Amino acid sequence: MPGDDTVARRRAAALAGHRGDAAAARRATLDDDATVRAAALGALARCDDLHVGDLERAAADPHAVVRRRAAELIGHHGPRRSDSEDGANDGAADGPLDRVVEVLLADAAATVIDAAAWAAGERWGLDDDGEPTGAPPEALALLVDHARAHDDALVRETCVAALGAIGDPAGEAAVIEAMGGPAVLRRRAVLALAAFDGPDAAAALRAALEDRDWQVRQAAEDLLDARPQP
Repeated sequence: MPGDDTVARRRAAALAGHRGDAAAARRATLDDDATVRAAALGALARCDDLHVGDLERAAADPHAVVRRRAAELIGHHGPRRSDSEDGANDGAADGPLDRVVEVLLADAAATVIDAAAWAAGERWGLDDDGEPTGAPPEALALLVDHARAHDDALVRETCVAALGAIGDPAGEAAVIEAMGGPAVLRRRAVLALAAFDGPDAAAALRAALEDRDWQVRQAAEDLLDARPQP
């Protein structure tokens, strides 16, 4: 159990975000306790003072709780971009931030990969016209590998969901393969198939109408009904 002093520091870090005290939040990112550092990252985001450099350092933190928090914040907020960081405004931070997501997707801890996969889906999801927004090939490859073969079931599920959210054709085969997994994975996969309109995805949806899990069957029926008829 954390000592009273650690709890007090963690509370102070969180309160710094609510009070708009970015300086105090930034100092807390150097705390000896990982939970304090994780709270400090959230406080910086609340202060609108979270930079790519903060996330890069958090992604290299020795404790998974900090690395996972970095992934969550990328999904929720992204960094504050400024002229003093990464050169300029208007997307200059995108390249470095993409690399942070890739680092987190390659993490050794399943909890970190799970959060990073969710962040990837949020970051590179389909645009308003249903078109892919351009996930980096390295990130896509990691998501595909995890969806197919990661030891942690939750990681596989989250990666399949992320591939569906991103909708890049490079992820289609892995999503279809997931339809051969356990029921909970098939439920994720059948929803992810909505992002793909090729004949293989359509065939997988039609096959899902006969799935032994009623939720998979229902989702497949709903998706097929919603698709334009040829």
